Amino acid sequence: MRWGMRAKRNTQRTILYILVILMVIFYIFPFYWAIKSSFTADQYLFTKNITLWPQGFTFENYIKVFTERPFGLNILNSIIVAGATTIFSIIVGSFAAYAIARLKIPGKGPLMLLILAVSMFPQVSILGGLFQLLRNLGLINTYAGLIIPYIALNLPLTTWILQNFFRELPKEIEESAYIDGCSKFETLWRIVLPLSAPGLVTTGLLAFIQAWNEFLFALTFMQTPEKYTVPVAIAMFTGKTFYEVPWGQLMAASVIVTMPLVILVLVFQNRIVQGLTAGSVKG
Repeated sequence: MRWGMRAKRNTQRTILYILVILMVIFYIFPFYWAIKSSFTADQYLFTKNITLWPQGFTFENYIKVFTERPFGLNILNSIIVAGATTIFSIIVGSFAAYAIARLKIPGKGPLMLLILAVSMFPQVSILGGLFQLLRNLGLINTYAGLIIPYIALNLPLTTWILQNFFRELPKEIEESAYIDGCSKFETLWRIVLPLSAPGLVTTGLLAFIQAWNEFLFALTFMQTPEKYTVPVAIAMFTGKTFYEVPWGQLMAASVIVTMPLVILVLVFQNRIVQGLTAGSVKG
């Protein structure tokens, strides 16, 4: 009896390990292949002899990415836009989330549903009207023309995550701060936000990743190569002729812009999990 239960448990564990390994391969292999292709010489990219290691190992693709086009400037554009979006999303979202979590506002439930509903509109459905608005304001082909829409896209998720996190904090801590003479703003700044570091890290990373990877608005609102963000810049890669696709350089550029995000997620993975699961368990 015990032997049968142990054998069943071992079989289930083996199947679980196999499934986990298959999932890891499924998700990791495309990124590995991009890295391998980025170090492969162009003449070996489409040979019939497929290998798991780069053929004709070279850094030429990485060099050409920066020498044949303003890719360094495109990365700077993405850093500025994504960084500003993240900072302002956290600031505005923190105020909104704290108000929803702590203040007595009638209709909080419908309000949160409305906030989430706004984020569900397809980007293409508001693209035309938003373009006209930004053009009238003179914000086309400017950083502000991307940062403002990105903040609007990120605020619903930022507010939702942070208000769940704020609700978990004991009210006694804030009441003690009020007794010591702190205003609501001082309590939020000095007490609540430091204690909500996991939620802030989570929302910050999600906002940064969304702004870093966004393509449709960046393609529409940025109209010169010097203003492109990295997704648009990579999409515009061309070879010596219009019909030639420089796959090696595309893979190199993809690796360059993806690695920082991977590193950030790995470094802050525990904080991300804490932030995303905040409010999921009571007690």
